[in-house]
Formats: sequence, C-alpha cells, structure tokens
Amino acid sequence: MKALTRFFVVILQKYLPDAFLFAVVLTFIAFGAALLVTGKSVIEVLNAWGDGLWGLLGFAMQMILIVVTGHTMAISKPMKKLLALIASAAKTPAGAGMICSFVAGICCWINWGFGLIVAALLARELARRVKGLDYGYVVAAGYAGFVVWHGGLSGSIPLAVATKGHLVEKLTGLIPTTETIFSTPSLIISALMIISLPIVFKLMCPEGKDVMTVDPALLVDPEDPKEPTQKTLAEKMEYSRLITLALGLMGVVYLVRYFYINGAMNLSLNIVIFVFMWLGIILHGTPIAYIRAVNEAIKGAGGIAVQFPLYGGIQGILIQTGLAGIIANWFITISNQFTFPLFTYLAGGIINFFVPSGGGQWVVQGPINIPAGIELGVSHAKVAMSIAYGDQWTNMIQPFWALPLLGIAKLGARDIMGYCVMVLIVTGVIMGAGLLMPW
Repeated sequence: MKALTRFFVVILQKYLPDAFLFAVVLTFIAFGAALLVTGKSVIEVLNAWGDGLWGLLGFAMQMILIVVTGHTMAISKPMKKLLALIASAAKTPAGAGMICSFVAGICCWINWGFGLIVAALLARELARRVKGLDYGYVVAAGYAGFVVWHGGLSGSIPLAVATKGHLVEKLTGLIPTTETIFSTPSLIISALMIISLPIVFKLMCPEGKDVMTVDPALLVDPEDPKEPTQKTLAEKMEYSRLITLALGLMGVVYLVRYFYINGAMNLSLNIVIFVFMWLGIILHGTPIAYIRAVNEAIKGAGGIAVQFPLYGGIQGILIQTGLAGIIANWFITISNQFTFPLFTYLAGGIINFFVPSGGGQWVVQGPINIPAGIELGVSHAKVAMSIAYGDQWTNMIQPFWALPLLGIAKLGARDIMGYCVMVLIVTGVIMGAGLLMPW
C-alpha cells in the first residue's frame, strides 16, 4: 500500500495543476464535450457558459460564510487549546495521521467548513510536535475527513431538500433530515468511513527518504495584538465582553426558539451558518477579537470566491446544453431499482469534477434523477443521498474544496492529492456498498 501511495504521490506532484488552472482545464473539457455530444454550435455553448458564470453567486456566498464562520470558530483560544491537547496524544508519524484523519472526519461531519479548518490547524500542531512526520501526509489526513461532509450536518443536498421551496418540492415534498442525514444507513456509511480513515493513513504513512520535511517558517502563527491599557470609548466597546454576551444571548434565544418550534433535526444551510457564527462570537469573547478572526479567516475563502464563477460557467454548459442530462440519463438507462442509487452515485462523482458544489450538483442531477427514482420505486431520500455521496466522493481528487485547508497549511494541491487517491478508492467501496443496502 505504501508503494502504491508513493506512486500516486509522485505522479500527482508532477502533473496536477494549480486548483485555478484545474478549473480552467475543466472549462475547456466541458466546452469541447458539449460541442461533440450535444450538437450545439460554438455560439450556443459560449452563451451557455457566459450565462452560467454568475448563476452560483447566492450559493457562493453561503459557502464562503460556512468557511469563514467555521474558520473563525476553529481559531478561537478555547478551540486552539483543545487542538493542542489532542495533538499531544500523537507519539509517532502514523499516530499523527490517524488522529488527524479521525478528528477531521468527525468535525467535517458536524460542519465541513469548521472541519477543514480544524484539520489544517491540527495538522500544523502535529507537524510542530511529531518528529519525522511528513507534512503533506498529515495535511492530506486532515483533508480526507472531508469525504464524509455531505452525509453530515452541513450537507447541502440533504439540507436543501428539507427546506421549503427546494428544487423538486412539487415531486417529493419536504424530505426531513431524519430520512437522510439521520437515517440508519446514512449514519452507518458515515461511521464506517470515519473509522476506516485512521486505518488507511496508518498503512500509508511514509518513512525514510519518502518523508517530505516542513519548513519551520510555515508553522509560525502570528501573535495576537495586546489589549491597550488606556482605552478610548470606542476601544472599550471593542473589548467589551458585555456586548458579546448580549449578542450571544440573542442568538442563543433565537436558536432555542427556532428548534423548539421546528424540531431539533430541522436544519437548513442558513441555520448551520447561524449556529457556527454565534458560537464563534461567544468563544472569542470580545467584538474586536471576533472581527480580527474573521479578517484572518476570509483569506482562506479567496480561492473559492474567484473559482465559483468558473464553475458556474461549467454548470451553465452542463445544464443549458443538456450535457449533464446526457451523462445522468446514460446511467439511468443501465439501471434497475437495485442498481439505480449506485449508478446515480457514480454519475454524481463524474459530474462533481465539473460542478464541485453540492448545491450545483443538485441543480444538475436532482430534476433528472428524482423523477427516474420515482418511476423505479426508489425513495426520494436515497436518491438525494446517492447524489450527495457522489459529490463528496470525488472531492478527494478535485482540489477546489481543499483551498481553505491548503491556504492555512501553506501547501499546494499536488502535495496532498496522492494520498487522497487512496482515500478515494477505499471510501468509494464503502459508499457504493452502502447504497446497495435497503433504505
């Protein structure tokens, strides 16, 4: 397994382009495929691309807020102390990889933005403490936890179908999270992947000449500014814990009322963002501390912001030219009631390369696969989760969502993707087998 991992690490370090260039290449591929397969003219495909560029702006803002609120919460002092405590348990490089992947898996299940940032910070802490630890390996272990996100509390597809006004509500009604995220099969699949990640990283741990050493300068954190002894009125307000307490209390009261009225499992994307934003405000203690953390966190969202228009353009090509429908329908034609979820999942994995957004993936596949699932007698929840799993699966070799983590770790996608190929193989088997279970 180490030899196979090393092969993928070497190959991807040589040939995997930067994440932005990766999106550009995918744009050209989608453009060419639409011309060849759909029969559309160059101008028609170009118009589809241009019309789609800004189609994900609303969702992009939600994704950026998830990254920023998750990052802000993760870099609070209580969270940093907790991460240092966790890192102290690692005594060997393999142990560091096991701990990082396990913690990242749990945290990404809770909130993918929070999990990615926790993973990056934990990887840095482990690199400081454990001698002989390959830095790319432990950062990859952190990113590997992302493979469970779409079956977790911030999964955009299960949250979307539980939200009023969703894309196929007329066909399915609202699909509660008790049938998706909190269903027994979904919980089993997520648990198996979280448990398998430490085993995979123990088997992959590089040794000797294969170890990539880390530049100590990459692991130095900026010092927090000292609180002034003499404060102006404005500064007193900025450092006021009372203001934070009052604002935090407002948020807590609202959330308690919301969950009391709507039920504890009634989660939406906006509510998840709200929860992590207010936890971050409370954990940082003062308004100025929270704002400084937000200013630091926003840096990790830059790559997402600039690449979303490109992926919006690709989505425009896939939807408006009918290319996505051709891909999805091909898998449908070779499916039956038993295999349909599996083939929906595989189609989702392919489409995710071109539309690495859960919401975008749902726009592409939901209106096609849900009616097909109804005809075949497959539950709405299982179809939705099949698409969600396809999306999270190939994220392991689609570098887009690694950008926040890589920004903190100060590495490139090619430094971690070789390890992630092995994660793709193992978790692909788990999810595929899980979708063949009764739902």
